Order: sequence, then C-alpha cells, then structure tokens
Amino acid sequence: MTTLKLALVGNPNSGKSSLFNALTGEHQHVGNYPGVTVEKRVGRGHLDNTPFEVTDLPGNYSLSSFSPEERIARDELLHGGFDVVVFVADSTNLKRSLVLLTNLMQLHKRLVLCLNMADEAKRAGQKLDVPHMSRLLGFPVVETAANRNQGIDELRQMILKAASDPIPQNRLVYGERLDQALTKVRQALGDGEVEGFDPEIRDWIATRLLLQDEGLVFKGPTVEAAKAEAAKQREWLESQTGMDASLYITHSEFGFIDGMLREVTLHETMPDARATSDKIDRVMAHRVWGLPIFAVVMYVLFWLTFTLGEYPMGWIESGFDFLAEKVGSLWSDPSESVLASLLIDGIIKGVGGVVVFLPNIVLLFLGLAILEDTGYLARAAYLMDRIMHRFGLHGKSFVPMLTGFGCSVPGIMATRTLENERDRLTTMLVLPLMSCGARLPIWMLLVPAFFAPKWGAAVLFGIYAFGILVALLLAVLLRHTLLKGEEAPFVMELPPYRLPTLRAICHKMWERAWMYLRKAGTIILAISVLLWALSTWPKTDHYQVEDQLASGALQKVESIDKAAEAKEGQPKQVTETMIENMKKNEEVQNSALGHIGRWIEPLIKPLGFDWRIGTALLGAFAAKEVFVAQMGMVYSLGEVAEEEEEGGDADEKADDKGEKKDEAKEESTSGAATLRAYIRRDYSQATGLALIIFLLISAPCMATIAVTRRESGRWKWALLQFGGLTVIAYVLSFMAYHIASLFA
Repeated sequence: MTTLKLALVGNPNSGKSSLFNALTGEHQHVGNYPGVTVEKRVGRGHLDNTPFEVTDLPGNYSLSSFSPEERIARDELLHGGFDVVVFVADSTNLKRSLVLLTNLMQLHKRLVLCLNMADEAKRAGQKLDVPHMSRLLGFPVVETAANRNQGIDELRQMILKAASDPIPQNRLVYGERLDQALTKVRQALGDGEVEGFDPEIRDWIATRLLLQDEGLVFKGPTVEAAKAEAAKQREWLESQTGMDASLYITHSEFGFIDGMLREVTLHETMPDARATSDKIDRVMAHRVWGLPIFAVVMYVLFWLTFTLGEYPMGWIESGFDFLAEKVGSLWSDPSESVLASLLIDGIIKGVGGVVVFLPNIVLLFLGLAILEDTGYLARAAYLMDRIMHRFGLHGKSFVPMLTGFGCSVPGIMATRTLENERDRLTTMLVLPLMSCGARLPIWMLLVPAFFAPKWGAAVLFGIYAFGILVALLLAVLLRHTLLKGEEAPFVMELPPYRLPTLRAICHKMWERAWMYLRKAGTIILAISVLLWALSTWPKTDHYQVEDQLASGALQKVESIDKAAEAKEGQPKQVTETMIENMKKNEEVQNSALGHIGRWIEPLIKPLGFDWRIGTALLGAFAAKEVFVAQMGMVYSLGEVAEEEEEGGDADEKADDKGEKKDEAKEESTSGAATLRAYIRRDYSQATGLALIIFLLISAPCMATIAVTRRESGRWKWALLQFGGLTVIAYVLSFMAYHIASLFA
C-alpha cells in the first residue's frame, strides 16, 4: 500500500510540535537534514487503513532565504514530494499566522488548514464560519486543540479528503496593481522551463523575482527576460504606491488575509485576546523586577532539583548496590576474577555511577519543560536582550543558550535561527559555558562533597550563574577582536501564557531523560569498560603495603589515613579492609591509567589536582558524565562508612546543631556519599572550587567540538573553542585555587 507523505508547516509557537505528537504518538524519530544540523522530525502512523509519513518542517514566517530554517522549509516543500501539506495556524493570532499561507497557496499543493489552539480563541470570544472559510480558500479547514487532542480525528479525515481531491487552483487575490505586475512577470516567463522547479508554481517564481530573493537561483531560457520584466514592474509599483515593492507585497498579503477573515468571522474576537498575558507581563516582564523574578524562578528550580532528587537517587543507588552484590555472589572470591571485576567495577558501577543522577536530570528538564510550555522562557529571552546586547550577543542568542543547559549539541544547532553570521559564531563559541545536563551529575557529586548541605542549592545556582557571566565576558572579547561587526536588531514574538498539559510536559521530560539513559547505555558504557581495562592492566604482583606491614610502618593509621583516627584521638590498628583498599589503590596507580594520570599530574598540580583527577578529566572529554564513574573507579571504593562515622572531615565540617551525626549517618548508607567522603578526605575545599570551575569552563565534550566544526564550517572555530576554553579554565582554576588556599 502506498504511504501518504505529509508535511507540517507553520510559524514558531503555533503548536506544530504538539500536533505532530498527536498524529504520530511514539512512532517518530529525530535526525538532521542532509548536510546541515537543523533538526528533522519524522513520524509514522495510519489514517484509517492508509499508512502515512509526516515531516515536521522547521517553524518559519515565510518561504524566503533569510534564515537556514526558512530555506530548508522552502526546499522541502518545493522538492520533497509531499502528497498533502498541513498548515498549522495559531487561532489566537490568525492575521499574523496566515501570511505564510499566502506563500503556500502559490506552490500548487494539496493543502489542509489546521486552526490550532481553537479552544483558546473561542474562550477569547472568536467564532469562525469554518465551512465558508474552506469554500473561499478552496481546500479543507479544521479547528484543533492539539495539546488536548481535540479535533485530531477530524483532521485525519480532512487529510484523507485532501489527498483524494484534485490540486486546488490558486485563489489568492493581491489587488489590481500587484496582480497586474505579477501577470506581466508570468507572461515574460512564458512556457519556458525553469530548471529544478515545477512549471505549476510560476506564480510563486514570479513573486520571488519581484521580491529579488537573492537566495534563489533561477535558470532557464526565459528567466533573464522575466528578471528584466520584474525589475520594470518593481519600479512601476514603487512609483504607483510610493512604497518599497517588498513592503507593498507584504501589505497586500495582509490585505488578502484581512479581507478573508472579515468574511468568515461570525463573532468579533474580544478587543484583546492577550489581555491576561499582558497583565502577567506587567510583573513577570517588568523592566526592573523582571530579571530578579527570573533569577528567583531559576533558583527555586535548582533548589528542587538538588533537594527532591536525593530520595530517588538513594533508591537507584541501592538497586545498583544490590545488583553488584548479587553478581559478586556468583564467585567465591570476586576479587580474583577478571570477569567479575568487569561486570561489577566496569559495567555496573561505571554505568550506575551515572544513572544514579537520573532523578536530578528528570527534575531539571521537568522544570524547564514547564517554563517553556507556559511561554515564560520566551520572556526570559526578552528580559535578557538588554543585558546581552551590552556584551555583544543577540537577544535571540539566549534561546540557544537556554537549550545549552540541557545539552550543548542542540544548543549549537539552535544558533541557526540567528541570521547574522557573527552573532551565530559568537553564540556558538561561548555556548558550552552553559552548564549542560551532562555536568549535573558532577555537581551532584562535588557540591555536597565540599559544601554543607544547607548551601547546596545556592552553590548550584552560583555555578550556573558563573557560567553565564564568563560566557558574556568572553562574548565581549570576541566581538571586539575576532568577530567585529554591527549587531543585528532583536525581534522576537512573545507567545501568550498557556497552561501546559501534563501529556506535553511528560513527553518532553521523557524524551530528554531517555536520551540521557541511552547515552549511559552506549557511549558511557563503552568508555567505562575502556577505562576499567586501562585501570586493571598491567597487573601488580608486588605491593608496597606488604613491605610496610613487614617493617611496622603501618602500625598507626593516622600515618596513612587521617579519616580513621578514633574519637579519643588514639590511633587504631590497621584492618584487613584498609589493607585491601590500599592494595587496590596501588593496582590503579600502577595500571596504564595510573601511568597516564601521573604523566599529566605535573601539568595540573598547580591547580590542586592529582593523578586521580587527571584521569577522570580525560574521561570527561569523551562525555562529561564519565568523570563521576572514573573517580569511583580510580578510588576502587571499599568500606569507608564505619571510618566516616568515627571521625574525619565530614565531622569537622558539620555545625553545632547535630549536622555532624546526621551527615555521618547519611554517608554510611550511600555509595555516592562514600565517594564524596573519599574526595573530601583527600582534597581541600580550594581544590574542590578549582575543580568545579575547570569542569564548568574547560574543553567541551567531543560531540560539542564535532558539531561546532560542522556548524561553523571550519576547524578553526572548533579548535579555538577547544583550546580557548581550556586555557581560560586553567587560568581561572589556578587563581581560584591559590586565592581560596589563602583563606583555608
């Protein structure tokens, strides 16, 4: 059976993605258009018994050449071979939304007009004669509320109807003058072939010639004559109207839409359908209070991420510990089996050390999804515009930068919405300074290790804010050196506030969480196994700890482990567990990974880092989350809980209100807390501060470098990003470590 090919077209914020999800359900995949990194979403499903494939084209406002999204949508519509094109319009703002429809009507396609968000428009007082609108336009029209799954069945039927109907004639009427000018350009084209274009779309080609669209190249025997006629008609229009020809064409498009809406509107829309949004914006987008409110909103989000995530983290951690214990029980002595070590240390603990932070990822993305679907993130971009212009960035740059909080790769892809090349490159180069979701597991490990629990949310908020500050300062430097040039004006549509639906939020949250889990099960698994192998071989045959035992050098634990000192201040005897842990540590030091770590240690020692941190930093270049798994691997975690309860830095840092006892108790029950205890024991708070700064700023992961190269088109910018951010990270970490050490 032939598969029906559909395209979804519409403005940004028209609900196109919600409609795509409603039509396809979970039968969809996301990729990139060939040769570019603009996202391509394709889904499959059935209309009755007819299979279909639907492509969600990038949101745009016209079929021009001003941005990559517009060019891709235009080229797909011209050459994609779609059977039906579904145009998605925002019912709450039809006059603006339907301007793009005038472009589509010239392409000679089977069209279905989907008036989305019809529920909101009706609540605002709008009532349309939909059958009459369909008769005027010549193709099916249907009202939907995709986020609530309303009207979807009717839309499916209209798509089937359109697919079986003949292609409608163009009923677009621009007015006497413009219609006359376009007719003469079409006549100049005649019947001559225009290479690469369907002969049925001569109306659209004539309009493009009249607009002097430089992004289109037309070739054919009559094209030059048509261009000459277009120039003549453009001059005539401007003399007749006193307006620029391009502006007059836009004015005529609005005139057609306005006249059609007058015909089909049965009840006038309330004077201002956005009245509620405007009232909210008087507070949320206030010139003075807007930014502080935004800061509070983001702080609350980080506080919830940090606080609520602790409980499910413990459950996941217990599950992985139970799994490791069960796998270990298959051997009489797991420490003697390479396979047991691979399964437990390389796979279960390697992947588990990353998956355990999934609740934090879910909570962060849940909050961002709510803010995005309510329309608040668009206000955040508007609020940040004034600040960002002062630092040489475009107001639209804030949207890709916000995306970068989830992952730098789609954030860099999103820079294609910026028309100015300098704005794109500047945003692209500084975007990795936005703390991505892959770094969140690192912060959830290091922040509790070096700071008291009551300061956790504040420190986490400070990390994100510091990344933004460094990005803005670096943008200033770039715009005054390598990327000089004029800044483009900021124009952005603010969608009305909407109550997000549970389905849409859960879908976005699950989609991003699944990407994180998939990464843990593929890339991170492979890297964990590789790092396990490097930390396992070559094997150690002789241990220094045995020599020290024989010579009596280990009779006092305080000489080897300050965390094992008894409460009374008296040294304890060396235990078998401690000896075993020391042997494991020697094995890692003498392994290939240990040799690599010691080789780079002189370079990072001025930052307060040692070979353990060095090896974890190498893993973090492949994928940031690997840092956590690698730190656990190089420590060869053993029993530290009892030692932590009896003394150590955890107790020293607790306050006089009983925090000391509670912290020790918490760390005795958690594998991640055990790793935190080791980190706290071996590194100062100055080292912790330097490490956080270095991991925030230094070279982004391999995927980010690769997509920067692809987006910028040159290795120069990718290498500048890699080297420049690493040098800046080194300098700032060096300063932080030595300044903080003065106050230790």
